[in-house]
Amino acid sequence: MRTVNIHEAKTHLSRLLEEVAGGQSFIIARAGVPIARVSPLPDAADSEGILGCMRGEVSVPDDFDRMGASEIAVLFGCTE
Repeated sequence: MRTVNIHEAKTHLSRLLEEVAGGQSFIIARAGVPIARVSPLPDAADSEGILGCMRGEVSVPDDFDRMGASEIAVLFGCTE
């Protein structure tokens, strides 16, 4: 991965961002010490299918919040 210093990053920001848009990443360094990585964001189309991708394939029982309640009560010394 390419490393650029802060001055170069400020001077050539537009060109560097064009490269990032094309899929390239780079590191910004101060006095030769890496301080930030600039990477492309994932496309919105790539991330659309993540939320709710298992809809209809998984179900949560109605008593989910009470499952194991009697066993837990015994462990804490309560009676149920």
